[in-house]
This record gives sequence, C-alpha cells and structure tokens, in this order.
Amino acid sequence: MSELENGLTRIFLAGVGALAVTAEKSKEVVDELVKKGELTVEQGKILNEELKRDAAAKVKEAVASIQSPESVEKIMGRVDEMTPEERAALKAKLEEADRKAAEAQSGEEAAVRAEETHSEQA
Repeated sequence: MSELENGLTRIFLAGVGALAVTAEKSKEVVDELVKKGELTVEQGKILNEELKRDAAAKVKEAVASIQSPESVEKIMGRVDEMTPEERAALKAKLEEADRKAAEAQSGEEAAVRAEETHSEQA
C-alpha cells in the first residue's frame, strides 16, 4: 500500500474515531436530559437509536466513497500535480489526522475500560 493510501486510510480512521466520540458525547447529552426530566427514558432510547443509525449510515457512506478506485486514482493524480509546498501541507494534515485518530482511539479504549470497571462494580 502506498504512502498516500496509508494517509487516506488514516484520515478515514480519524473521521470514524471523531464520529465515535461524537456519538458517545451525544449519548451523554441525551442521558443527562433524561436525568433532568427534559426527556422521558423512552424518548432518550429512541433518540440514541436514531443517532446510532445516522452515525452508521455516515460511516458506510464514507467507506464506500474512500474505497472507490476512482476516488483513490483521482487523489493520486492530484498529488502528482502538487507543488512541494502543497505536498508538505498534505503531509502535515495526515500527521494531524494520525494524532487525532490515536487520541480518539485512546479515548474510546478508556471509555470501554471505565464501562467495564463500572459494570464489574455494579
């Protein structure tokens, strides 16, 4: 796999990680509204399911678009046309995407560990 394909994969994974974090934060907001009585438990469940369904649809759409050979070829062609400065900027962007993906993954792993600990204590 080329460096560009690795970079595209990293950008995609960073997006998925960000989406996962957003879904988790959305769930927290809904849970808080239920606690405050601004939503019923049933409304909260329905809203959480809608958020999960929407997130899953967006992930599937992103996967389909990034995996299409036309997309990769188009991007590869564009990279060939880039100036050294543009390639440097792209490299910086890919490195930032890597960092964000790693942070998102660390956050997800921490949330899973916290949930497991909470479940064990209950």
